[in-house]
Amino acid sequence: MERVVLAYSGGLDTSVAIAWLAETRGAEVIAVTLDLGQGSELNQVRDRALAAGATRAHVLDVCEEFAREYVRPALQAGALYEGQYPLAAALARPLMAQKLVELAAMEGATAIAHGSTGKGNGQARLDLAVRALNPALRILAPAREWGMTRAQEIAYAHARDIPVDATLEHPYSTDANLWGRSISCGALEDPWADPPADVFRLTRGADDGPGAPASVELAFEAGVPVALNGVPMPFVELVATLATIAGHHGVGRIDMVENRLLGIKSREIHEAPAAVVLHAAHRDLQTFVTTRELDRVARAIGAAYADLVYNGLWFTDARRAMDAFVANVQPRVTGDVRVRLFRGACQVVGRRSPNGVYDPGLSTYGDGDRFDHTAAEGFIRIWGLPVETAARGSARVADHASVATRATGR
Repeated sequence: MERVVLAYSGGLDTSVAIAWLAETRGAEVIAVTLDLGQGSELNQVRDRALAAGATRAHVLDVCEEFAREYVRPALQAGALYEGQYPLAAALARPLMAQKLVELAAMEGATAIAHGSTGKGNGQARLDLAVRALNPALRILAPAREWGMTRAQEIAYAHARDIPVDATLEHPYSTDANLWGRSISCGALEDPWADPPADVFRLTRGADDGPGAPASVELAFEAGVPVALNGVPMPFVELVATLATIAGHHGVGRIDMVENRLLGIKSREIHEAPAAVVLHAAHRDLQTFVTTRELDRVARAIGAAYADLVYNGLWFTDARRAMDAFVANVQPRVTGDVRVRLFRGACQVVGRRSPNGVYDPGLSTYGDGDRFDHTAAEGFIRIWGLPVETAARGSARVADHASVATRATGR
């Protein structure tokens, strides 16, 4: 009998996968669930895995490791996929693959399985990470093979008394961790329709938020948030606390049609209140403490970093090289940022840093102005020399064309 280690979330796809692997492959299934900060969602996950037919079920608390080794570097890099998605699910996949490979060695398993579908992003992220860490392991993806719709999966689960939360009325696919939630399927597949209220868990609707704004102050040291409103906090605690505050004010809802790795456009809802606020604050502070050229290179690296994570290329030299660049920039990113939260909006309204590339004596239009205004004329003349030269050239071309037209009578 083949022994298979399954990445088990407790959701529909992975719950059905346990029975499917046993029935179609005669496999002994070892379920592995990672606690990435999901909270109460994991209360009965071990019992659910065993009830679905798993031989054993492991639940590993890796929240601190996830925050330190994956979330924090992505925040420092400014990694937002297509400028919006903070990559909560994508960042979890390489860590998940690492733990699956470790458990496979401990359990003597020859294969690793996951619940990703044939058109989802998770399959590439997990498959590539496993292949990078241990190419000898076989990779099984039941949802790529069985060809069932979500309605058929629900019927399959009910016929075998497998406990699942998905219903025909609420067939959503969700993924959650410390950094946020991602929701798709069901009514969300209509990109014109408003998302149903029941898809949200972490945020209020903007119209339901408090009538007065909230101001939060974040302190950063070398690109890492270390205090909230003057209270020092470990990173994980700060993220959880900020998520509660921002979510209460309706901040953190992202409704986007994103480009999946396989070329499909997919409507996804992401809830990431802490990530939205921290990315805005970090980006503003980094801009404040870096030169124009360095800031623009850092932004380009952030976009490339997000693409790399989204596309499953975590265990690559490219990611390690980007990390080295980001690490070189972060010592400058020390200071405080004040953010205003109000009815879904997150706005940076103040920043300060001992490393700020901001000189009041050069910026002010009042007393204390030290800028040499007379130097500007010469600078602008030199700066505009190509424009002036091109304009003269265009005038000559126009004159020649006019003479030619008169000569030919056309």
